Amino acid sequence: METAKSSPHPFVRKPKRIYKDKWPGLLFISPFFLLFAVFGLIPMLFSFYLAFFSWNGLGPMTFTGIENFRLVLEDALFWKSLSNTFIIGVMGTLPQLIIGIFLAYALNSTLIRFRNVFRVAVFIPYVTSIVAVAVIFGVLFSNQTHGLVNSILIGLGYDAVSFTTSEWGAKIAISLMIFWRWIGYNTLIYLAGMQSIPKELYEAAKMDGASIWSELRYVVIPMLKPFIIFTVFTATIGALQVFTEPLVFLGRSLREEGITIVAYLYRDAFMNNFFGTASATAVMLFILIMIITCVNLLLTNQIGRSTWKGGPK
Repeated sequence: METAKSSPHPFVRKPKRIYKDKWPGLLFISPFFLLFAVFGLIPMLFSFYLAFFSWNGLGPMTFTGIENFRLVLEDALFWKSLSNTFIIGVMGTLPQLIIGIFLAYALNSTLIRFRNVFRVAVFIPYVTSIVAVAVIFGVLFSNQTHGLVNSILIGLGYDAVSFTTSEWGAKIAISLMIFWRWIGYNTLIYLAGMQSIPKELYEAAKMDGASIWSELRYVVIPMLKPFIIFTVFTATIGALQVFTEPLVFLGRSLREEGITIVAYLYRDAFMNNFFGTASATAVMLFILIMIITCVNLLLTNQIGRSTWKGGPK
C-alpha cells in the first residue's frame, strides 16, 4: 500500500538554485552599497576613531583620549556656532513648515486657476543652483547702500545694514536663503499628502459647515501626520547641518556672526588642519542630532492624537 507523500517541512533547506537566481539582483544593487561603504560608512567610522587622536592630515596620529572633546567644549566659537545653528535653524525652518501647509492647501484648492503653474513656480527654488541663489541673495542683501534691501530700509527712514558683518543681519539673510530654497520642497510633500486624503472627508466637512480653519485643524492636519513627521525630521536634521548657505554668503572668512556648527567643523579640518577636534565636533553633532530626533518623535506623535481629542464633539 502506497503511503501519501508528506508535505515538505517549512524549515527544509531550499535548493541552491534558488540562491543562485538571487545573485544577478544582488549584483545590480551592489554598486550602491559599495559606494555607501566607501564614501559614507568607512569615513563615518574613521571619524569616530579620529576623534580620539591628534592629526594634521599628513603626519603621524597621536592618541589624546578625550582631549579633543575638551578643547572643543572650551572653545567659545564652538558655542557661538551652536547657538547660531539653532537660531538660524528656527528662523529658516519653522516658518517653512507652517507656511508650507497653507501653501499646499491653497494649491490643492479647486478655486485657484493655473494650479500646475504655481506648483512649478513654488518648486523652482529647490532645484536652483546654490551658486545662483548665493548671487541673488548677495545682490539683495548687499552691504552697500544701493543694495535692494538697504535701499528699501533707507527709503523707510532706517539706516543701512551691513548684512555680512552685523549680528542679526547675517542670520536674517542666511535664514531667508534657507526658507526660500526649501519652502517649495515641503509644500509639495504636504500637497502630495493632501491629495491622498479621501475626498469624502472634505465633502463631509463642507456639509457640516466647517470653515477653512476647521477643515485644516480637524481634517487636513491629522491626516497629514506622517508627512508632518517626515518633514519635521528632515528639516531638523537639515537645520543642524546647514553649511552651504553660510559659506557662499559669508565666504571662506566664516565670520562668527553667521558661522554654523558644520562650518565650524569645516574650518577646523580644512582651514586649520585640526582633524582631531573636527572629528570630535562631528561626533558631538551626531549625538545632538540623535537626541533632537528622539525628542521630535515624541512631540510629533502627539500632533494627530491631541488634534483629534480637541475636535468638535
